[in-house]
Parts: sequence; C-alpha cells; structure tokens
Amino acid sequence: MFSLIQAAGWPVWFLVLASVIAVALIVERFISLRRSQVLPNGLLDEVLAGGASIARDAGFVVVGGHTIDDPEPKYGMAVTGEVHPDRMLTNRGLRAGQDLVLTKPLGVGVVTTAIKVGTASDEHAAAAVESMTRLNDVACRVAVDAGATGCTDVTGFGLLGHLGRMSMESGIVAEVSFDSIPFLPGTFELADGGAMPGGSRRNLAWASDLLDAGTQPTTHQLLAADAQTSGGLVFGVDPGATAAVLAALEESGHRAAHIGATTERSDDADHIAIVLR
Repeated sequence: MFSLIQAAGWPVWFLVLASVIAVALIVERFISLRRSQVLPNGLLDEVLAGGASIARDAGFVVVGGHTIDDPEPKYGMAVTGEVHPDRMLTNRGLRAGQDLVLTKPLGVGVVTTAIKVGTASDEHAAAAVESMTRLNDVACRVAVDAGATGCTDVTGFGLLGHLGRMSMESGIVAEVSFDSIPFLPGTFELADGGAMPGGSRRNLAWASDLLDAGTQPTTHQLLAADAQTSGGLVFGVDPGATAAVLAALEESGHRAAHIGATTERSDDADHIAIVLR
C-alpha cells in the first residue's frame, strides 16, 4: 500500500472518501489521524499534505481534528456537508428504459491484490493508481446535468453488489453486457494468475441470489463483482443523452462506458435484479 501512496503522491484512501461523497457540496471535514509508533513522521507529513491537496482540488475545507498514537497508521474523516434536493441522486431512482453508464474501469481489487503478492507490473500499478486518484466530482456533475435519476458509487461491494442493490431499491432489472464493461490493463491475466480478492468472492456470493448470469463463466462473474477502492459511478440516463454523457466524460479524461440498460421487473422473476450477458 505504501508503494501505491508514494507513486500517487497523496494517500489513495483520502480519494476514496473524497470520491464517495462527491454528490454533496462539502462544507467541512474533521480529521482523525492515528500516528504510528513505527513509521517515520515524514510519511505522516505526506498523508496530511495529500489530504490538503485533494481538499483544494475538490473544493472543500478541512477543519479541526485529533491525533492519537498507535502501532498502525490510520487516517479517517468525518464529513459535514449539504446538497440541493433538486440535485441529489439516490440509489432508488433508476427507471425502466434507461441506459446504464459506468464512469471508471473495474479491476482495482485484482490489481491491488496482485501488487501485494508481487505479480503486477509497474504499468498495471500505475493504471490502478491513476484510476483511484480520479475524483468523482466531474462524473457526478455530468450525470446530474444529463438528467440522471439514480446513481451509486462502485466501491467495496463491486458492480454487482452496488448495482444489484440499486436495482432492488428502484424496482427494475439491470441488464449488463460483460463485454461492454471496461477493465484496467492486466486485470484478466492477473485474475487468471490467482490475484482474486476474497472480497470479490464474498460479493459474488451475496449477489448470486439476485443474479441471472446465463452462461457467463465464474471468472467473469467474479470480475463483475470485483471489490473496488475509490471506484467510479454507475447511473441511469435516458438513451437520447447517452452519447453526450460519454463524450463529456471522455473529454474530461474518464474511461467510461455504456454497459447496459434497465428493464421492467417481471412478476415471475421478482428476485432477479441483474442480468449479466
């Protein structure tokens, strides 16, 4: 993990928190920093400097905080913010007949697992860091401006977990094309080499009751459930807006994709929330 932090120039875990709540106008944040009794203070300086850098980029203020001693370094934040009710996206807002847009590639879980066991190349690691250190603020604005009605982040529970929950809450079925899902470079070969996070397996086990995977192999199902760190957003928009959404995301540097669509939930398959083809 520390190699990832050094490569990125700021703490990746700060980006996780900053990206998850990009939908809100952040007013202030309070830091809880747990000093390590083992690691040098210079690393703590990097963590705090990284947090301040991302705060400036994202447009919020870090105020206050406290520090305690502990053998393991920890960095956490409490958030106070507000969002206009007309610009708030929830995980209950998807409607049948919409296109589904994913704003970041999957594969972070596989690549970071491979980094831990030493099988990821520098190029694989760099691509994962670049993805994790991209805020979701621009993607959120694109979604809202395009009239998106439902949105969720794709983080620890993977695409299947988060989209599955959003489909359940919205009362629709999400039909996803596996071949349309973008993945980070190296994801497939690293997964084939055994770099599959335990969290991804747990995600798939949870989602299996909601999933119609057809003939998709288990590896593809696991990759669709890959546990992300600082992942992107998935949201629904009217088909007429999809091309403009993808163009706006591409222009801002995102590797986004139209991964599927939403349909009505039939009475005879009310437990199915995601169809993976």
